[in-house]
Amino acid sequence: MTTYGYFLACEEHGPADLLEQARMAEQAGFEALWISDHYHPWNDAQGHSPFVWSLIGSLSQAVGLPVETAVTCPIMRIHPALIAHAAATSGVLLKGRFRLGVGTGEALNEHVLGDRWPPPKTRLGMLEEAVEVMRELFTGEEVDHHGTYYTVENARLYDVPERPVPIDISGFGPIATELAGRIGDGYITMAPDKELIDRYRGSGGGDKPVQGGAKVCFGPERNEAVRTAHRLWPNERLPGQLGQELRTPRHFEQACELVTEDMVAEAFPCGDDVDEHVAALRTYAEAGFDTVYVTQIGPDQRGFFDFYRTKVLPQLTA
Repeated sequence: MTTYGYFLACEEHGPADLLEQARMAEQAGFEALWISDHYHPWNDAQGHSPFVWSLIGSLSQAVGLPVETAVTCPIMRIHPALIAHAAATSGVLLKGRFRLGVGTGEALNEHVLGDRWPPPKTRLGMLEEAVEVMRELFTGEEVDHHGTYYTVENARLYDVPERPVPIDISGFGPIATELAGRIGDGYITMAPDKELIDRYRGSGGGDKPVQGGAKVCFGPERNEAVRTAHRLWPNERLPGQLGQELRTPRHFEQACELVTEDMVAEAFPCGDDVDEHVAALRTYAEAGFDTVYVTQIGPDQRGFFDFYRTKVLPQLTA
């Protein structure tokens, strides 16, 4: 049976608001939390980007839900040995309720130190080696690693959870999906694409968990909800590789001038039609997702959680 979690959007909210949303999510009946890991928001209208590892430490004390990054890029901006350190500490604080979601990232966040942004094939190779490094460190043993992309010498994590942190791999195309099946403890993707899930399971994923994310914009007036979603998240409708290649929020704003309100209205449930919200999320269950994480776009968080607690989640979990 598909379960439902809440996706904390670091691009759209500050740290205190995200903690309060996590509390409201738990009270509303959501069963787990995702949290994004960005250096920049996608555009200035979103306006936030707090450091995810500080927030995870706070979440471990604020709620009792499982937490996962969706997703961290361990290949450039932060060395995988340091991500392993942060993830192991998170695993200890969350008492085994932490999973590390990883992917190949976006230039928007990863080029900030001036490194060249590699092509997709190289990034996938870097991700595979990064996962190898992190898993070695999760053992708590001393690690020496001299690989194609990363060097680690005499590194040991002294605080590790009883069981190694599971690493889930994000993938949106066939090559990344097959990598997830081969090396991941689970699979992360956003669209309710049954073909990709079948490819993941057939590539070695088997019955490991498949998780996805969905955005909605609850509000009492549909047209206003559409305008809010268009103002804050038009980047969701950009095609192809643009999301991975554009370098600044301003570049995304320029590209998103081509995204219309009608395009956004087709992408997200907007307004307060219960059937629309339920139907959109059921497409994930029908595609074979084990968990779906929902994000509310815009400021009416309390209204959203009340709406889902009383009307949407009871239908989805019946």
